[in-house]
Formats: sequence, structure tokens, C-alpha cells
Amino acid sequence: MLTSPENVHDAQVLAQAIVNTIPDPFLVLDDRFRVLAASRSFYETFKVDPEQTRGCLLYGLGDGQWDIPALRVLLETIIPEKTSMDGFEVEHDFPGIGRKTMLLNARKVLYEDSPSATILLAFSDITARRAIELDKANLLERTEELLRQKQVLLQEMEHRVANSLSIIAAILLLKAKAVTSEETRQHLREAHQRVMSVAEVQLHLHASSGIERIDVGTYLSKLCAALAASMIGEQQPIAVKVLSDEGTVDSANAVSLGLIVTELVINAIKYAFPAEKPDANILVTYEVAGADWKLTVSDNGVGKSAAEPVQQAPGGLGTTIVNALAKQLDANVETEGGEAGGLKVSLTHASFTSHMPQAV
Repeated sequence: MLTSPENVHDAQVLAQAIVNTIPDPFLVLDDRFRVLAASRSFYETFKVDPEQTRGCLLYGLGDGQWDIPALRVLLETIIPEKTSMDGFEVEHDFPGIGRKTMLLNARKVLYEDSPSATILLAFSDITARRAIELDKANLLERTEELLRQKQVLLQEMEHRVANSLSIIAAILLLKAKAVTSEETRQHLREAHQRVMSVAEVQLHLHASSGIERIDVGTYLSKLCAALAASMIGEQQPIAVKVLSDEGTVDSANAVSLGLIVTELVINAIKYAFPAEKPDANILVTYEVAGADWKLTVSDNGVGKSAAEPVQQAPGGLGTTIVNALAKQLDANVETEGGEAGGLKVSLTHASFTSHMPQAV
């Protein structure tokens, strides 16, 4: 311990050496805010002369560049009450070095044998960090604005698509009424139904606008309920049921699944029950196992042989649509059924063992 008068100078030299080892700007002030010592980093960072710093009032350094209101609040209000403060942020425009944002850590040191006090003041330059944070905030704001514009454009596009589909469907109905050929009329009606099926898929996806992943069970249930309500008459009640494992798909695959289910359910409603059947039902199942899935539409109608001339003719439009969409989904199509066993159409992505019941 240095106690004798002849060692006071050595103590000051040691204290200054310790202060100079601190990498961030650092000041030692007396209780009247005069500079007792400053680190080398302080002189280099703020470009002040040591001879014009030591012994000077902090607020008078560099022609008053340290006369900062926020700094006065820290030293004259907060430190006397709390004796310490961490992370006190100060932003100031310093002549010669520009605008700086700093975090100040301050400690008031009290002595047992003296009424005087010393204030230790450390500076951390966070100007670059705040600039990066500002850039990130601006980038996030621009990104959110672009996403908002994208959403507006998508909504406008969906609105235009819905209007266009309605116009096309109306034209097809008018043409069907105007033609004299029954075969042509039937083709136009089928085209109208397919346009309406696309519109139905569009309607349900529009209700999920802004959602990147679509819940398959909810989506197919709403879709099949709408198809049943629009196509099933009182003369032949048909129950349409959906069973689904928990799972989601992106909106692009949801479109393909929706169109496939719509095509198969419409065909089953139209052709599987030519005569009244008390327990007529159509079952749509969606099963998931990891990345693999299986979609099945089955009915307990007249079966493949009886329905094949109109429903499953090789190369027919319905078969072509389902096969094309299945190819997009990287799925295999399989049709099963007999005269007494109804009809089941399955789309399987990879290998899959079914655990769902079928329409009976």
C-alpha cells in the first residue's frame, strides 16, 4: 500500500497506467466534475489535447462540446441519488468527429476519511450498432410495405379471377340453352360445372387469404359441404363426409387437391347413384404419414362397370384432369371398384398404408 508522501507520484502514475489500459473512453472526475484523469482512448476518440483536458471542467472541454443536457442530468441528478448508472444513452454531434451515440456507465466513489468523492465515467460508442439497427428497422418497414402491396395485388387478382369465372360460367349456360345438339349441350353443361368447381376452390382459398399453409381437413370439409349443397337434390339424398388426419399444405398444392376432390365428388354425385339408394354416401379421406399422404374419394354407388360409360371412360375429360393434377402433386392414381362394390379413387404420394374406412 502506498501511504508515504514520497510515493504519491508513483500512485498517480500507476492509476493513470490502469486508466490507459481500458479500451473504451474513460474519465475520472472529482466531485465538481473536473477531469482528474482520462484514458488514451478518450483522447484518441474525441480528439482532445491532454494538456487542455486534465484539471478542466468536463462541460468546458473542447469549447463546450461536452456541455450536453443529458450528461448533466446523469452527473447532477441521477448519480447523486443512485451513486451508479449503467447504459445511460447519450446522442450528440461532436465537432470534428460527427454525431455519436454512446452508452455511459457511471460510478460515484465515496471515501471513509474524506468528504470528497470521485466519479468514474466510462463511454461505449454504439454509433455503428444504432446505425445497423436503424437500417434493419427501415428494411423491415420497406419489406412490410412490399408485402402489403403484394397482398393488395393478390386480393385484386382474386377478385378479377372470381369475376372472370362467373362471366365464363354464365356464357356457357347461355350457349347450352341456345344450341340444338343435345351432345353439345351436355358438353357445355359439363364445362360449366368444371368452371364452377374452379370457382368453388377459389372461393375457399380466398377465405384463407394471407395464410401460407392451409389446414386440409377444414378446407376439404368446407369444399365438400358447398358442393353437396349446390348439387345434391331432394330426390336422391347423398351424404358427403370428410375424414382427415391433421395436416397442412401450401396454397399451391391446396388448389390441386381441391380441384381433384371437386372433380371426383361431382362425378360421384352425378353418376354413382342413378337410382334412389337410401344409404347413399360419398367419403373423402386424407391421411398423412410424415411427408407422405393419401387422398381417397369413395362411394357405395353402382360401381365402376355401371358408371364407366360416362364417368370413367378412358381418356375422358374428368380422368385427364385428375391425372394431370396428380402428376403435379407427384402422386399415383388408382381406381378400384366392381359392380357391387361402389367406386374408390385414390391418390398416393409415395408408399402409404391406409387406416381410414371406406364408403359402404
